[in-house]
Amino acid sequence: MKISEALRLTRMKLKQLNLQNFRNYEKLTIHFNKNINIFIGNNAQGKTTLLESIYFLAISKSHKTYRDKELIKFGSLFSKIACELIKDDSKIKLEIIISPQGKKVLINEIEKPKISEYIGTFNVVIFAPEDLEIVKGDPANRRKFIDVEIGQISPIYIYHLNQYNRILKQRNEYLKQVVNNRIDYNYLDIVTKQLANHGSWITQSRNLFIQKLNKYANNLHQYISNFVEHLTITYYSNYALETNEITPEAIFSLYRNNYQRDLIKGNTQLGIQRDDMHFLVNGINVSDFGSQGQQRTTALAIKLSLIEFIKNETHYYPIVLLDDVLSELDDVRQTQLLNSISDKVQTFVTTTNLSGINDELIKAADVFLIDNAMILKREGDSNG
Repeated sequence: MKISEALRLTRMKLKQLNLQNFRNYEKLTIHFNKNINIFIGNNAQGKTTLLESIYFLAISKSHKTYRDKELIKFGSLFSKIACELIKDDSKIKLEIIISPQGKKVLINEIEKPKISEYIGTFNVVIFAPEDLEIVKGDPANRRKFIDVEIGQISPIYIYHLNQYNRILKQRNEYLKQVVNNRIDYNYLDIVTKQLANHGSWITQSRNLFIQKLNKYANNLHQYISNFVEHLTITYYSNYALETNEITPEAIFSLYRNNYQRDLIKGNTQLGIQRDDMHFLVNGINVSDFGSQGQQRTTALAIKLSLIEFIKNETHYYPIVLLDDVLSELDDVRQTQLLNSISDKVQTFVTTTNLSGINDELIKAADVFLIDNAMILKREGDSNG
């Protein structure tokens, strides 16, 4: 097989995007013919909403809000996001309908009863200003990052995570209701064993993910820093067990040893809901002691590393979304970033202006003007 053929078989392309009552878009159909697509316009015109809709189609969640109902255009009863995806030589139609009653997900017009049967049809990597929170924000931001990225490539991970969260809620409710030491230890053992089973699976998956990410991220971090900085990502499990000891039995034993503390506190003190990861640059925790530049470089290296990670796990390059991040980079780094990914992946960029972007890259792109949720293709750009 020729190299060009091998690359084609590991590439996905978004060919068409359809929005109905999504945020400030009442109705929109837009076609994409090139590898680089640039949405240009002033702030609050709808650029980020377009990237949000693509992300939502892949993940079934927004990167901007936890509340799906906020995505429905004010005064509308529902919102519909759909796309046509080219994967190898096949066309795939994806559709998500959001209503006050919940959301439906469809692949080729067939509704999927579970979100886990939908996620993974295509993958995205999004770069956004809030990525810095992965490095310097709360542990919850890092756990969300881990869960989203593993969930993209492993639907069964989503199943275990949902089950864990359901059982954790059930266990915590019981711990709060226990009065005057009337404790049903048989029941507590049952739910705790279930929690340990799912917790073990999730912890092992997270450990493996961090191990793989480490390799890609360190190589990129060294490149971005001119080979003067070395990045190490360390995963901290709240179970505090050696990797080869992360078994349901070992975790159940930890929980049992903490029954009294859980009963006193009225909630579960151990578990994946308290995990974290640390980023060490030349041995120093960059989250606490790194400069702003080191933190940005770390966040960029982590996100860039996901491109090759996803490709190696799924055999398809993800679609890349760059949401207003070019303004944070100097002209050289803007061009380096786009050059490093443009020949591999389909890229969607939002920006307020084209200054700093290499002229050759602009010529190779489709540029769309965004004004008050209206889209015009820039005069002079071809249709592919």
